[in-house]
Amino acid sequence: MSEEILKRLTETLEARKTASPDSSYVAKLYAKGLDAILKKIGEEATETVMAAKDGQSEKIIHEVADLWFHTLVLLSHEGLAAQDVLDELARREGVSGIEEKASRSKKSEMPFGEG
Repeated sequence: MSEEILKRLTETLEARKTASPDSSYVAKLYAKGLDAILKKIGEEATETVMAAKDGQSEKIIHEVADLWFHTLVLLSHEGLAAQDVLDELARREGVSGIEEKASRSKKSEMPFGEG
């Protein structure tokens, strides 16, 4: 079920790339560009934190849904998809968070991103 939701949402987001900004909220975000999308993600992340601090489950779910949605808009805008993130999560599965973070640090310390 969740895969179907992501598939339909991805298709809708892709379709909005060619839609008139007057016809769709997402088309309007795309037209405004990356900075507008990033600003919206920042707003939704802040609202998620505030909802968590309030401790209201329904509010947390609502705000996380908004955050995920706008993150999917970003992925689509950048030519990426939810599947790319799912693939990365699958790659990390079974890897200690400490080990994974350390491997990223080592790679970033290497010249020209080698490693």
